[in-house]
Amino acid sequence: MSIRIVIADDQAMVRAGLKLVVEREPGMEVVGEAADGLEAVTLARRTRPDIVLMDISMPRMDGLAAARQLLGWPDPPKVVMLTTFDTDENLYAALRAGISGFLLKVSPPEQLVEALRVVVGGEALLDPAVTTRVIASFAGRHDPVPSPRLADLTPRELEVLRFLARGLTNAEIAGGLSVGEATVKTHVARVLMKLHLRDRAQAVVFAYESGVVRPGAGRCRS
Repeated sequence: MSIRIVIADDQAMVRAGLKLVVEREPGMEVVGEAADGLEAVTLARRTRPDIVLMDISMPRMDGLAAARQLLGWPDPPKVVMLTTFDTDENLYAALRAGISGFLLKVSPPEQLVEALRVVVGGEALLDPAVTTRVIASFAGRHDPVPSPRLADLTPRELEVLRFLARGLTNAEIAGGLSVGEATVKTHVARVLMKLHLRDRAQAVVFAYESGVVRPGAGRCRS
């Protein structure tokens, strides 16, 4: 089955470039283009895409407001934000709202394609060049507040949460823990369920805000 994608950006040239990149890939289909957030929400309601690839800064309704509407649906599409900024408070707010990740507009085409595949596969796309710095910057402005839900995690699940907070993929976590990817998927699913989180992106924010990881900890590598 094709991955159905809506592209939302107020610049026609950007939309055309994104569409060209996406439709060169087998199994991907652009089902609509929008020039602002309001149009993106309307289009997504009509076409029911798997992913909305959306600029964070748009007229009438910006990408953040549009994402909040989309993610409030019973069966929402995945939302991936595009931005020209790598230290934007809106990125932190977008992660808290439940988007599946974000990319810089200067990211290479192959990274965009891989991002879409990762997101539709159920993982969050947390660009390591940006994510931990953005989250650490804004989460670090307030003292962390430990959540009582952390007591429900096993020591291994807490370790997995720390890896998630640094933007690691399942494969990277598996390497760091010397276990199989299937085992990691099970751990991740349990972490999200026990913490009442929608996805990995929200797990990253939760980990910083609850003090599981501290600003400046950086990205772990196996």
